[in-house]
Amino acid sequence: MSGRTPGLHTETFGTGPNLVMVHGWAMHSGVWRDFAERLAERVRVILIDLPGHGRSGSLADFSLDTVAGALIAAAPERAYWLGWSLGALLSVACAERHPGRVRGLVLMAGSPRFIAAPDWPGVAPNALERVAQELEANYGLTLKRFIGLQTFGQDNARQLVKQIGAALDECDPPDIEALRGGLNLLREADVRAALARAAGPALAVLGAHDRLVPKEAGAALRALVPELEVCLLPGAAHLPFATHPDPTAAAILDFIARHERPSR
Repeated sequence: MSGRTPGLHTETFGTGPNLVMVHGWAMHSGVWRDFAERLAERVRVILIDLPGHGRSGSLADFSLDTVAGALIAAAPERAYWLGWSLGALLSVACAERHPGRVRGLVLMAGSPRFIAAPDWPGVAPNALERVAQELEANYGLTLKRFIGLQTFGQDNARQLVKQIGAALDECDPPDIEALRGGLNLLREADVRAALARAAGPALAVLGAHDRLVPKEAGAALRALVPELEVCLLPGAAHLPFATHPDPTAAAILDFIARHERPSR
């Protein structure tokens, strides 16, 4: 296992337009490095480990403001941002706080609000409450169950669990305070207004079988931001980069290519 260093750990691949990739809760960049290398055939990818995850040092405060500030400090001056799950919410926060730094947004299996509300599709509040309770009781088992939730309904779910687990083993487990902070953001943060105000283009890549970000989020996102593009993958759940890498990569690269053309 690899330990942590001060600041946020980054890895860079490829050349072309900058694409910052921000992973989800309890993960690190190694989980989607293979997918990043696929994207790097056409863009310059910058992977960032969230604070207290992977090889990144911890922060005393895991709030939207603090984490967004740390991410922006580690990112190139101007980039597209691809956020997966919690990373999507954080990417929207970065776009709101630093609009000149974010060229466009890709929300992968992500939403500006994760908890369901009368006017918004999402995960049931009690589902994340259970995760929070289990996290305090049995840290390791909670992470395993959360990975299982992300792969639920996939034909190769067992293989995916092993694949994600092996990637996670590259590094020490996430810092418990970072896990608590990230879970609080998933339970409480609502950046829908920020997404509606975002100046650049946006794409949502969703899985039709996702139990955390339901497919109905696509219509809700379009109602919130009419210009936002939605790519719904029929057989995917919460890990489209692992289960459907080809169509997922194609959607992202096409999105970037189309929005780069006017500036050339």
